[in-house]
Amino acid sequence: MTTMSERWYAVVGPEVGLTQGDILVDCPLLEWETPGSVPEEPSPASPGEPIERLYKLAVAIKADVVVMTQACDLEHGKVSKVVLCPCLPLSKYKADWEEAERARKQNPSEKAWKRVCNDITDGYVWNLFMMDSKPEGELCSEHRIVDFHSVFTVPRAFLEDLIVERGGIRLRLLPPYREHLSQSFARFFMRVGLPENIKPAW
Repeated sequence: MTTMSERWYAVVGPEVGLTQGDILVDCPLLEWETPGSVPEEPSPASPGEPIERLYKLAVAIKADVVVMTQACDLEHGKVSKVVLCPCLPLSKYKADWEEAERARKQNPSEKAWKRVCNDITDGYVWNLFMMDSKPEGELCSEHRIVDFHSVFTVPRAFLEDLIVERGGIRLRLLPPYREHLSQSFARFFMRVGLPENIKPAW
């Protein structure tokens, strides 16, 4: 009998090619450090300075990520860079949420936490997606939260080399759950905020 987690995930080895829905743990990434302050009247810059300033803002980190690039594009070699989004273990996300709630002088109660999780699962939080847990088998994982606010691109060749170098197994989100993730990602980016709603005449 197929368990719920087996419907969500497959476990694949390093010999299996990269595809949409693959979860990469402790993946090396580059993100941008937010400058502490910007001068009100910056001095005139020479042609090389903007590139140098941007280069200095790059920070190397590691994070758990899920592959967002479409499976068909990876399968047919149409992309040289892969789009990734962070997918935090639920326990880590909860700790961050509790800290943020306390900073807002709010009480991070279990009731409030359950409401947050239900809202994410039901699709009411546009930038977040809940992935199911995999509690049994050769590779386990707790629930994960995918955050669409942070998007990374990494060279495909780098990721493929990394998978081979590590030589370990990884979780792969299966259809239709990976398409559900992709649809949520698209909904986040396609949303439109209107300056004024329709005035009812009824």
